[in-house]
Amino acid sequence: MSEAITTGKDIPPAPRMPGDSEAPKTGRIPPAEEINLDELNPVWPRLFSEDRWQAYFKRLREEDPVHFSQTELAGRFWSLTRYEDIKAVDSDWQNFSSAHGITLGFPVGYELPEGALNVTMFIAQDPPVHDVQRKTVTGVVAPSNLAKLEPLIRERTASVLDSLPENEPFDWVDTVSIELTTRMLATLFDFPYEDRRKLTRWSDVATAVPQPGGIVETPDQRRAELLECLQYFGKLWEERKANPGDDLVSMMAHGEDTKNMQPMEFLGNLILLIVGGNDTTRNTMSGSVYAMDKWPEQFEKLVAEPRLIPQMVAEVIRWQTPLAYMRRTANHDCELGGKQIKEGDQLLMWYVSGNRDESVFENPDVVDIERKNARNHLSFGFGIHRCMGNRLAELQLRILWEELLKRFERIEVLEEPERTYSSFVKGYTRMMVKVKRKAA
Repeated sequence: MSEAITTGKDIPPAPRMPGDSEAPKTGRIPPAEEINLDELNPVWPRLFSEDRWQAYFKRLREEDPVHFSQTELAGRFWSLTRYEDIKAVDSDWQNFSSAHGITLGFPVGYELPEGALNVTMFIAQDPPVHDVQRKTVTGVVAPSNLAKLEPLIRERTASVLDSLPENEPFDWVDTVSIELTTRMLATLFDFPYEDRRKLTRWSDVATAVPQPGGIVETPDQRRAELLECLQYFGKLWEERKANPGDDLVSMMAHGEDTKNMQPMEFLGNLILLIVGGNDTTRNTMSGSVYAMDKWPEQFEKLVAEPRLIPQMVAEVIRWQTPLAYMRRTANHDCELGGKQIKEGDQLLMWYVSGNRDESVFENPDVVDIERKNARNHLSFGFGIHRCMGNRLAELQLRILWEELLKRFERIEVLEEPERTYSSFVKGYTRMMVKVKRKAA
């Protein structure tokens, strides 16, 4: 990189960020049918951690699909909750920019408070910067490389599944989902294998809402741990400059359009690649097991017809929607859904709501592994920002279920899982299960 990595010393205290404190952490959130529509702010992490979000978004889809909110930190923003509106905005980078961030943030033109990490990443850029930086790293998920990775993914999946205890409770999230996705990330980065759980930690920290007893308790803790991530990868960067490989760090260190990245740009792209390769796949892995327990007739159908695994994977990705929303920013005044959008307004494309849009998906709250249009889900986005790792995620999930069906008669979810306190990452922090193996 073109300048030394900051150590974080002598930086003012990290500020509150939009989304960190926009929601009531205690007290009663009224049921969806009772709350005043103008008071409904879907960026409430508790709605997701308590798995109560469905009714609120159903009401928005029916009554106010382009929904206005305004808060002290974020300023003006709109929640898009219907499939067609989301797809239209996601596909139109000329009018709706990614360059101001992909999550709810400070208003455009707002000067970042002292102590904030001003990170940038290629997903939060428009062409041409987005295109050339994305192209630098897409080789790692090219079809030819995925074909090379498949035997390794299968070997590791088999190893983890063979090690599971039978008829004893264990946490599926930590033992299987996190372990498999972290091993994959370590391979893609050529990251020291013994330190691979650091990747999980940094992924969690990057998207965490600071709160007492949470993943991080304060904004200062979050900043300090992300700077630790930057320092660790900074050493790998220097090593790969001298001895490049086929990994993501080497690709960025030697890419013509990435080799001179500033430290905060490097950190931003690291966070993007870590979260994109970790949170999304691991939460769908957990969600798939939860769904097959919740709808046992679907599991029986899968056992009877394993050829349905790819279709089941697409359907669970729709139903789970591991990233609840993405943000765009209006480049100029415009109209959307009969509402007047102002230049600089933030638009939150609620994938989690579009994937439950009854006008597109029949009976959308139910998992149907034979759903004919499951692949039309919004979970990977549309247009130039469509998730570059979508095929890798599908491959990992397909292999997981191929290997699961070989080994287990049943995976029983013992209690309702604990869910992520976030309105961005829609996932699981703990899910206790027991497995019953097939007879030899």
